[in-house]
Amino acid sequence: MSAELLSILVLAVLFVVGTTRSVNMGALAFAAAFGVGTLAAGLDADGIFAGFPGDLFVVLVGVTYFFAIARANGTTDWLVHAGIRLVRGRIALIPWVMFTVTGVLTAIGAVSPAAVAIVAPLAMGFAARYGIKPLLMGALVVHGAQAGGFSPISIYGSTVNGILEREGLPGSPIALFLASLFANLAIAALLFVALGGLRLRGRDLGDLGDEEAKEAKEGAGGSGGTGGTVTGTRARTTPDAGLLRLTPARIATLVGLVALVVAVLVFDLDAGLTAITLAVLLAVVWPEDSKAAVAHITWPTVLLICGMLTYVAVLQEMGTIDWAGEHVGSIGIPLLAALLFCYIGAVVSAFASSVGIIGALIPLAVPFLEQGEIGVVGMVAALSVSATVVDVSPFSTNGALVLAAAEDTDRERFFRQLMLYGGAVTLLAPLVLWLALVVPGL
Repeated sequence: MSAELLSILVLAVLFVVGTTRSVNMGALAFAAAFGVGTLAAGLDADGIFAGFPGDLFVVLVGVTYFFAIARANGTTDWLVHAGIRLVRGRIALIPWVMFTVTGVLTAIGAVSPAAVAIVAPLAMGFAARYGIKPLLMGALVVHGAQAGGFSPISIYGSTVNGILEREGLPGSPIALFLASLFANLAIAALLFVALGGLRLRGRDLGDLGDEEAKEAKEGAGGSGGTGGTVTGTRARTTPDAGLLRLTPARIATLVGLVALVVAVLVFDLDAGLTAITLAVLLAVVWPEDSKAAVAHITWPTVLLICGMLTYVAVLQEMGTIDWAGEHVGSIGIPLLAALLFCYIGAVVSAFASSVGIIGALIPLAVPFLEQGEIGVVGMVAALSVSATVVDVSPFSTNGALVLAAAEDTDRERFFRQLMLYGGAVTLLAPLVLWLALVVPGL
């Protein structure tokens, strides 16, 4: 058995053990990275640690630390009520507002994880307080980010269009952008219907009585789904005056949130380092609000994501990804090869950086595209969207950020929901995109 095939089988075993036993999958992945990296790839400890996602570690810790402080001093509650007033209490609009905001941020140049890191904690706060299912809210945040992710001035769009130009292949920046926009919008709409979004339509906070409030609470994740914040119409529509008051700590936290957005989107600073710096400043000035914040950093999620990405980095280092791509490219049936390329992009991206996978797979597919048997524009669009639409997976950066931001919910249950949903998208999206974008181009 080849080392590449062995590494893929070990990955499958990780899923089986992690989903059937109460063992953190990240811990399993670290052990697998050590075993496979040492025995099959000949890597030493430095080689294995080279794949540790230090930047993502800081993003997860920094963002959850900052918003833990914001939650402790009441800023997130203030933002939730401000947002509800903005949409005039229409609960059904809240997920779509979050979808739109993240889409606009990525369309104007924000890196997708940065946009999600900014919006997800606020969105999941809305979900917890107002009985919106966490999966619905979290998925719409991620799909919103990907909906705008391939605009001509975005990071993803610029990367793909630059590769095509460098390789001398025809491209269509607008077609690529629209493919991602409509694919993610369609998925979001289907999810909205499937997860009960229509039940929220036409209702505002004043329409919810005690029984419906109880239903909303259960829909958000059971008895702990809202942390006891949903207690009937009066609790929803007439919050404590202290909750709406802007204290110095809350003002400083809001200024910090604006500073985080500006630093990331305008000055292209690292979201994690910026967030942890702002969190430390708040902790120094108001230590009483920050005593328990470190405990609310989602350490199990950090272990899970960092372990899985370290193992994927070992796979990339030992050539497993290139090995799979080369074998697919050698298939004599162009349509089948195109479909398999889309699936490779989706599966690998569900565990790794989407922009990194796009940057690796499209050049890998260039010899196949140069044969002229498959339309380049449709194939590149299908491959690009397949590699990003799966970012709702809890093992991807965006999915991990949503999982880390989930408030007052059973994170183990939410993790399983994200994993099942991410698996369904990974299974179905490449096939649908292939049928819609590649097959008609023949």
